[in-house]
Amino acid sequence: MSQTQTLIIGWLYPNLMSTYGDRGNVICLQRRCQWRGIPVTIKPLDQQAEVSQFSEVDLIVGGGAQDRQQELVMRDLKGAKAAALKAKLDEGTPGVFTCGSPQLLGHYYEPALGQRIDGLGLLDLVSKHPGPDASRCIGNVVFEITASPLAEDLSKMLGKPPIIIGFENHGGRTYLGDVQPLGKVLKGYGNNGEDGYEGAFYRQAIATYSHGPLLPKNPFLADWLIKRALQKKYQTEVTLSPLDDTLAYQARATMLKRLEMAA
Repeated sequence: MSQTQTLIIGWLYPNLMSTYGDRGNVICLQRRCQWRGIPVTIKPLDQQAEVSQFSEVDLIVGGGAQDRQQELVMRDLKGAKAAALKAKLDEGTPGVFTCGSPQLLGHYYEPALGQRIDGLGLLDLVSKHPGPDASRCIGNVVFEITASPLAEDLSKMLGKPPIIIGFENHGGRTYLGDVQPLGKVLKGYGNNGEDGYEGAFYRQAIATYSHGPLLPKNPFLADWLIKRALQKKYQTEVTLSPLDDTLAYQARATMLKRLEMAA
């Protein structure tokens, strides 16, 4: 890996959208780059960010938020900023969006109380809260990634089907239109607790309800994002040096055993 290769990670509204430890995804990406000698810059994409800054990032991370925070984000993320974010994802910039942020990428989110919040319409999905008396979807979630080409890439990397472990805590239910589901649920609720799907996948963007945070529990997913971001930026094949993930995989095995699933 050339020392001249660097990454800029765009962090969507870190002060408003970091519910349930989702900042851990940013830290995970940063550390896994630094351990390989890849310099990383974290660029907040928030109310103070200029539109031009959205165009400068190589990888985008979005976290969860409560309904009130989502409204604040959507008031700011309109017009030129929304167009810039759409353009980045349309051109294949890798990204990982958890819980609240995928709802923002869809057509709309209907909260339990209050008016519908319009999304960016980038992903063909809608999210609806069934009402203030409805139970939340809370607990550990396990799913197999099935979206293409992500599933094929990860299967080649791991030598077996990619299984994701996370934690979900959401009141809204998401329903997909013409967009790939990220995977199929093995344990937990997923998008809506009905159709067996979890998340969505668009070009090189991962959308999921899985917190935990997601990437430290599933380091191979972090490496896929890093590799794809470098390959897109430098237009060359990239081979990442291996890291010692023994503890992470021991933790995964323990969790799968606890959930009575094979490692």
